[in-house]
Amino acid sequence: MTGLLQGFLNFFTLSHIMVIIYILNALIALGLIFFDDSKSPAATMAWIMILFMIPAVGLFLYLIFSQNIARQQIFRMTEDETAGKTTILDWQKEAVRGSIPTDPDEVSVKWKEMITMNLEYADSLLTGNDSVEVITDGKEMFERLCSDIENAQYTIKLCFYIVRSDFVGKRLIELLTQKAREGVKVRLLVDALGSRSIGYTDLREFKKAGGEYAYFFKPLIRHMYFRINYRNHRKIAIIDNEIGYIGGFNIAKEYLGYKKKFGYWRDTQLIIRGNALATLNERFYQDWRYASREKVDLIDQSVRYAFKSSTGDIPIQIVSCGPESEKEEVKMAFMKMITNARKNIFLQTPYLVPDEPMIDALRMAARSGVDVRIMIPNMPDHPFVYRTTLYNAGKLLKDGAKVYIYENGFLHAKTLTVDGEVCTAGSTNFDIRSFRLNFESNAFIYDRDVTAEMDRRFEDDMKLSRPYTQEDRDNISHYEKAAESISRLLTEIL
Repeated sequence: MTGLLQGFLNFFTLSHIMVIIYILNALIALGLIFFDDSKSPAATMAWIMILFMIPAVGLFLYLIFSQNIARQQIFRMTEDETAGKTTILDWQKEAVRGSIPTDPDEVSVKWKEMITMNLEYADSLLTGNDSVEVITDGKEMFERLCSDIENAQYTIKLCFYIVRSDFVGKRLIELLTQKAREGVKVRLLVDALGSRSIGYTDLREFKKAGGEYAYFFKPLIRHMYFRINYRNHRKIAIIDNEIGYIGGFNIAKEYLGYKKKFGYWRDTQLIIRGNALATLNERFYQDWRYASREKVDLIDQSVRYAFKSSTGDIPIQIVSCGPESEKEEVKMAFMKMITNARKNIFLQTPYLVPDEPMIDALRMAARSGVDVRIMIPNMPDHPFVYRTTLYNAGKLLKDGAKVYIYENGFLHAKTLTVDGEVCTAGSTNFDIRSFRLNFESNAFIYDRDVTAEMDRRFEDDMKLSRPYTQEDRDNISHYEKAAESISRLLTEIL
């Protein structure tokens, strides 16, 4: 074996290997240009630049990060499921198209175009008998979740990007184990990369108790992540098919403010009751069915929602997106909100790294006299991304947008409100990764009271923030300018 290796090294010198790598990179570059229409021109150019500037490393990064899974149809539905959902969607589309406004000031009437777009483009049902609570504190969110789990009698379904093997994650798993022993049907779905610290040992007792778990995109060999670029970033919980959670909190100590580096963790989670849980339930089961290979009948799971009593009067659409589709459904809903804004836009995001059309939409709104306010963190958890965030903030400042840097810890909230009428919260960051690469879900809410509550929280956060000004931009160092210049070139693949 040693002789064969020595012979290989004698025949293939370093220069030979580099020539082979350059040829492979050139073939990949040609393939990107002529055959891969799933990437934007900017993303294509970014990959070509990496392939030829750092050829060996670039080739490795491309093979790991630049897969296209849109054609794999990982969330296949049966013919009966497709027919059933199509029937409901067609009925609702026709009802929305033919509806006669009885109150032109009603929010769902004013935002009829957006509701129609989400129905037509994202296959997102509108439910109207929901109630919503807004939670922004991690400790409160976790205690509420644990309390609801403790009180569960029938089913618990959890999907989180991160469940860490710290005291917070262990408390959740112990609680789930106890509920499984009591006979409650417990399913736990986690992302294989985000929850890589949770292993078989951590879940042994949970499984013995009858609990079920699955890893999304689990690698064949642990820690060998060949789909590292695609992450199930959703944060969803459904308890007894009565209480639903959706938002930005994960299950780890930093999300409760126990990590010194970040301090207080400012996030947003929604607690929903009503028929919107039907679409949350469908989303969970599609993810679960793919990851666990369990044959779950979506129609059977949806029947229980057919006659659910009213818990409120709030209209909601749950919109999901992911790399299995090239439609960027959540991004399109964001874009519709922004372009329809007439008074104000309040945006909170840890990462301000959208594509050019989204930046242009915000610039256009600001130039049109809309009060555009954007809040970002005061520290990076991803340095390259943060540099691009500051660069984009600087661009928007020039067009009249107001930018605020949150200084009371780390801002991780992903919220957007428009005109005091419509709002959204969920797992989707305001960046290209969330729009195109991650599996995400957001709730879009057409209600003045909920939007007013989210606006109030934004204004409270402004008191804990400092304005980011043109003077700040003028005083950045040459090093910071260089870092921003390099980072923004990689925007499309960050």
